[in-house]
Amino acid sequence: MAGNRARLPACRCGAVNDSGALIDEYLDALWLERGLSENSRSAYRRDLAAFSGWQYSRNRDLLATDTAAIQGYLAERYRQGFSARTVARGLSCLRGFFDHQVRIGRLVDSPVAGVRSPRQGRPLPASLSEAEVEALLATPDVATPLGMRDRTMLEVLYATGLRVSELTGLGLTEVNQRQGVVRIMGKGGKERLVPLGEEALHWLQRYLAEVRPGLAQRMADRALFLTPRGTGMTRQAFWYRVRHWAIRAGIEKPLSPHTLRHAFATHLLDHGADLRVVQLLLGHSDLSTTQIYTHVAQSRLRELHARHHPRGG
Repeated sequence: MAGNRARLPACRCGAVNDSGALIDEYLDALWLERGLSENSRSAYRRDLAAFSGWQYSRNRDLLATDTAAIQGYLAERYRQGFSARTVARGLSCLRGFFDHQVRIGRLVDSPVAGVRSPRQGRPLPASLSEAEVEALLATPDVATPLGMRDRTMLEVLYATGLRVSELTGLGLTEVNQRQGVVRIMGKGGKERLVPLGEEALHWLQRYLAEVRPGLAQRMADRALFLTPRGTGMTRQAFWYRVRHWAIRAGIEKPLSPHTLRHAFATHLLDHGADLRVVQLLLGHSDLSTTQIYTHVAQSRLRELHARHHPRGG
């Protein structure tokens, strides 16, 4: 290979030299393969047009590039203030484009093949403060059957750190009230026992005694948490209820299905829990997955220091 240069076969060189036509051709091929949405097509077009414009500013055609030029372009994007995520997305787009040119025989090899994607810092998970969690838990009207059910689900979710799919997948036989634990079959078929804690167990016992029999309507559904039709709650239905109660509680920050799971982990670490214990409770196979919560805890400590220490702000 001549110094990483993406070579043009002599028989095809100059067959297509218009960057707009090249981009259109690639997007059409991509649409046929993947059925891209219009938004995705527009994003791909912007990324390719940005690189094409940069090449044009250097008096070079879109295909007349090499690995060094790709790296120079990425460096320029960083200088212009683009985030690592945006730069990585653009590189991924260029990789697909040049791989396509190789596939159809227009190029011998791709100039992007030896370029590594920029490292992206993992985003910190969205979480709630302890006060926000308390407000959320207190919002459902427990005088109503559905309010009692939702309060119980929120209590169990916050007490255990379960994934929402694990919560809605719980059956009656997975709950051991005497020992105060739930048995979870997590990712990869790995089983774990998670303690409920006194508060969550209290609400669960009330729900089972006062509400679930009425929701069951003589049906034999094994699900722990039921809809008014007597069927098991879905992940989507429960998350709709979480958003509903969050709005009622005055919580304006964006939530995700993992928000209470993140709060569970963060608050445990805030109160001195060992990272490996949190790993076991969350069902993470790799400790590095759990370590991101230490950054959340440290970030909160810095905020508290800045707010309350006489020389912190």
